Amino acid sequence: MRKTLCIGFVGLGLIGGSIARAIHKFYPDYRLIAYTPNPGTTEMAFEEGVIQGICTDVDQSFSSCDYIFLCAPVEYNISYLKKIKEIRKPDCIITDVGSVKTAMHEAVRELGMEDCFIGGHPMTGSEKTGFKNSNDRLLENAYYILTPAGEVNIGMISEYTEFVRSLGAIPMLLSYEEHDYITAAISHLPHVIASTLVNLVHSLDGKEEHMKTIAAGGFKDITRIASSSPVMWEQICTTNAKNISKVLDFYIRSLIQFRVEIDNRNSKELNRLFTESRDYRNSLPDLSSGPIKKVYTIYCDIADKAGGIAAIATLLAANNINLKNIGIVNNREFEEAVLRIEFYEDSAAKKSVSILRANNYIVYER
Repeated sequence: MRKTLCIGFVGLGLIGGSIARAIHKFYPDYRLIAYTPNPGTTEMAFEEGVIQGICTDVDQSFSSCDYIFLCAPVEYNISYLKKIKEIRKPDCIITDVGSVKTAMHEAVRELGMEDCFIGGHPMTGSEKTGFKNSNDRLLENAYYILTPAGEVNIGMISEYTEFVRSLGAIPMLLSYEEHDYITAAISHLPHVIASTLVNLVHSLDGKEEHMKTIAAGGFKDITRIASSSPVMWEQICTTNAKNISKVLDFYIRSLIQFRVEIDNRNSKELNRLFTESRDYRNSLPDLSSGPIKKVYTIYCDIADKAGGIAAIATLLAANNINLKNIGIVNNREFEEAVLRIEFYEDSAAKKSVSILRANNYIVYER
């Protein structure tokens, strides 16, 4: 790996900002510069010391960069590529962070930049957006997919792979075609399903909104990602339309199969389908982040009396534990207890379990 780098960012949203913060954390001597259409973002990053240079455009300011991260929407990244081609130095690695790779790779090929482009996709995120919500831990234990263009030499690939690993992420090399098919199934389709399910319940609900009132448990868990940016997901669906349509076809067929078995009251087959899905779901690893950010939640049984929630919040605060959310569960169809406590980190959730149990609370983990 090169000793000291100058790294440029075009865009500093949630992902770009988190990468910049992680680089600043692990490599405080590196020089980071950035351009964003909103000057307020770069000013905030500069004031916090995350970047050391503010750029007013994608221009000669980037000519000294060893790495350039394109962190804007795909169509903007493609337009920036044309500017970068004219100013980049010969050994500069160009990368992006988008969740769809085909359009970028096609543009790279058309521009004759296949010797320097390594596509990137950190499989992590949040329902929140923007630099203000970025943090230096977002990459921790998250798969970071790398899709090198066809003419990038092995030395550059190895160097950049180790750089990604040094930020706490888990690099994985794929072709851009395979990447787009995989993410269509495990990331893009779930967002489509969550959004359509929310819209369905909205349309079925009566004017009294009883469905909305009692919706909780499983419904809120599987539709949480529907809160993500509509603009971002509109762009993802249009740029990866072919793959999403293909996996949607498979999903629609599986729904039809379920409907047939339900109509036929086929208990044996329904049991097999539910068992198969449960076993596969339980086999998924918890060691790494995925494209849908994990929620760290525990449930606690408390008596319905004044001060019950305050006592727990005070106890955890006294042990320096930050809560993301805490509240009563009114619909406990899928929950074990009355109080739901959500944390920012897994370590905080585990520590809280130990503390609460030591104080004779009944706690359930999911």
